[in-house]
Amino acid sequence: MIKIDSYEYYYNPEDGKYYIRKRKNSTHPLKKLKDKLDKSKDKKDRKDKTSKGNRFDDADNKVNKSRDKVNTGNKKNKSRDKVNTANETNKSYDKADAVNETNKPYDKADAMNETNKPYEKADAVNETNKLYDKADAVNETNKVDITDHSLYKMSVKNNHKHPIKVSIVMPTYNKYHQTSLSLYGLSKQTFPHAEYEVILVDDASSDNTSNILKEVDVPFKFKYIQMKQNKGRSSVRNIGINHAEGDLLIFLDGEMLAPPAFIENHYKHHVHESNLVVTGAMHYEGVYTFIMPDYNEDQVAHLKELVGRDPEYRRLYENYEQTKQHSNAPCPLVTKEDIDTNRFQRLSFPNRYFLNSGLKHFGERLEGFTLPYIAFLSGNVSVRKANLKKSGLFDETFVGYGAEDWELGYRLYKNGVQFVLDPSTVAYHQEHGISKRKVKEQWGNHYRFVKKHPNIDVLILSLEWKELPFMHLHQTLVEYNQLEERFPNEYNELKHAFCTMLFRVIEYLNSGQPVTKLYDLPEGSEERIKIHQQFETLRPRGFDYLASSFEQIYYL
Repeated sequence: MIKIDSYEYYYNPEDGKYYIRKRKNSTHPLKKLKDKLDKSKDKKDRKDKTSKGNRFDDADNKVNKSRDKVNTGNKKNKSRDKVNTANETNKSYDKADAVNETNKPYDKADAMNETNKPYEKADAVNETNKLYDKADAVNETNKVDITDHSLYKMSVKNNHKHPIKVSIVMPTYNKYHQTSLSLYGLSKQTFPHAEYEVILVDDASSDNTSNILKEVDVPFKFKYIQMKQNKGRSSVRNIGINHAEGDLLIFLDGEMLAPPAFIENHYKHHVHESNLVVTGAMHYEGVYTFIMPDYNEDQVAHLKELVGRDPEYRRLYENYEQTKQHSNAPCPLVTKEDIDTNRFQRLSFPNRYFLNSGLKHFGERLEGFTLPYIAFLSGNVSVRKANLKKSGLFDETFVGYGAEDWELGYRLYKNGVQFVLDPSTVAYHQEHGISKRKVKEQWGNHYRFVKKHPNIDVLILSLEWKELPFMHLHQTLVEYNQLEERFPNEYNELKHAFCTMLFRVIEYLNSGQPVTKLYDLPEGSEERIKIHQQFETLRPRGFDYLASSFEQIYYL
């Protein structure tokens, strides 16, 4: 605060502004009065009087009258002439002298515009914290707001009021170690921290995932939703969507490690277009960040090969091999420092399953591809919330692993959403043990998918069971559609048999039946004869892919 017994205003004619300086050898009456008060009052009393405006009774002092006029609101600067007259000799003082002598963090704007209110340094700083930027988000780290719902409890860290542009929805279940590293990666994003949030939905994990809230120190708004019982991927993602503040949603699995430009590269696509799905999942990258006790033999062999690229990683692996019988806990390989320096990439590897199956031929926007919805892979995909409201959220009858994202992608596709593949939006999947339940869950959800949408552009995915590449599936569908267009009143028996067999492939896999005799007709039956006759004309008419796909399941 400004001490009125030792400071005074002076006018600088060079810039036409007022400043404050320390009064030298002051014999001002107020100084004597203040000295007297110092002896009789403690420091708190003096501050109390100062906070009330230093209203001393000194009717004889003309300078104080001038100050009162300024403190009352600087009304039309009525005291300016008096101050000018009294301080004409002070032209040699520059701005730096005035500021340094006060020993307070007031600059020129503070001195003239704060209406001389006696705010202390902390008060002045705290008053400015009404605008939320990245620094505000960090300062709010220790504040946690908790909401208790019948299905879950939600805790919010860094609960600022800055508008959120991007919401990242991350489901997780018993992936504590990987999820901790994933959150660290998301804290290093080039996208403004105050403009995105991460919603981690813990589907009732039984490991240490619940410790993440108190362990992580993140600069973004962080919502930790802990389910009270396991509900499945679709359900927990929908809960995340319902709590999302951003117009753009990025679905990211809890074990995905995102590079620094990850959010920025997703976001840039949606700035000028509102009807997109952007995926980095087709350019899948894997990485071993931990040695997990439940790795299968193939994963162990692969990891042994990768650790040979780096002496330190090799040393860590060899130490694990010597001590693993004494511990069943995951052994860390990758540290936060490794993420900062990208050293972790020595343990990474590409997996181009979709691209190698033919998608790369259709370019970034999958031009002409008949099955674009398979690009909606919820491990790493972005879409505007408005598109989800139009097409609907995840179908919660899909429980467990697989097909729930393709089913939502199919609805988006039918509503005209454009699909985009962008390698710059790739993230690294932290490898973990593979549950044996996944295969059964996958066929169960695929069965729900084809029952809900028994259309040829969904049924055709059954051919993936025969390990046919996506290019083959695409060409088969193209020819099927051409057959209907060119010969609308022919091939009815063959088309019916083909769609029935495609459905039964998934039906039998789901029920555990042998996939054989999918369309078994008695020898010599009229329908059987017609199907054989129609099949014989497919190749001569140029339907080679359709003929190939048909015979691969008809003769099982």
